[in-house]
Amino acid sequence: MHTLFISDLHLTPSRPDITDCFIQFMRKDAIQADALYVLGDLFDFWIGDDDPTPFSQQIKQEFQQLTSAGVPCYFIHGNRDFLVGKRFAKDTGVTLLEQEAQINLYGTSAVVLHGDTLCTEDVRYLAYREKVHQPWLQWVFNRLPYCLKKRIVRRVQTDIRSDKVHKAMEIMDVTPSEVVNVMNKHQVALMIHGHTHRPAIHHIDKEGTKIRIVLGDWHHQGSVLRYSPQGYALGTLPFITRVD
Repeated sequence: MHTLFISDLHLTPSRPDITDCFIQFMRKDAIQADALYVLGDLFDFWIGDDDPTPFSQQIKQEFQQLTSAGVPCYFIHGNRDFLVGKRFAKDTGVTLLEQEAQINLYGTSAVVLHGDTLCTEDVRYLAYREKVHQPWLQWVFNRLPYCLKKRIVRRVQTDIRSDKVHKAMEIMDVTPSEVVNVMNKHQVALMIHGHTHRPAIHHIDKEGTKIRIVLGDWHHQGSVLRYSPQGYALGTLPFITRVD
C-alpha cells in the first residue's frame, strides 16, 4: 500500500530524457500505487487541451493507460499548466482538484497544493497569476487558433525566464507564515507541495508534529514522494541513457 506524489516535471519535447524517465515511472512505479498525485507543472507549458502534437498525445496516453488499469490519478494545476482543462481530464481519466485540496492518506489528513500561492513575497508573480487565472481571459485564449496561442506562449515564457533571473531566491521560496495559515485553515498537520524545486522534509513546529514535504523537480533526475501507512520518503529516479 502506497501513494505517489510528483510535481515540476516540466515535460517538453526538447527534453526527451525527462519524458523517458516519466514513461518508465508511469509503467513500472505508478501502476503499482494506490493512487498518483501530480501537484502541478507537469508540462513546461501547456498551451491548451486542443494541442494536436504527438508529444501531448503520448503523455495523455500514459495517463489513460494508468487510470484504465484502475490507478486513480489526481492533478493540481501549477503555474506552467494552469490551462489543463476538462477535455484533458476526459481524455486521460485524471481527476482535477482545486488549488488546495484536503486528502486522506491512510488515516492522516493532509493538504496538497502546487505551492506557488505560498510564495507571498513574490508580488509580481502573484499579480501575473491572478491575471491569467481570470475565467474570461482563459475563455478567450482557449478559442484562439493553436498557432497563435503557441506564439503568445513563447513570448510569455521569455518574459518569465527574464523576470526569474533578477529575483532573489528568498522571494521565490515559501512564506513560513502562509504555510501555517494554510495548514490551520484545513486543520491538518501535513502539507505536500512542489513549485520551489527544493525537495526537503520540514518540521515546522517545535514538537515536530506539523510537517511540510516539498517535492523536487525533474531537471537532472526524477523526484517522487512515496507515502504509505508505514512512513514516507522522498526518492529520486535516474534519467535513462539513450543508445542510438
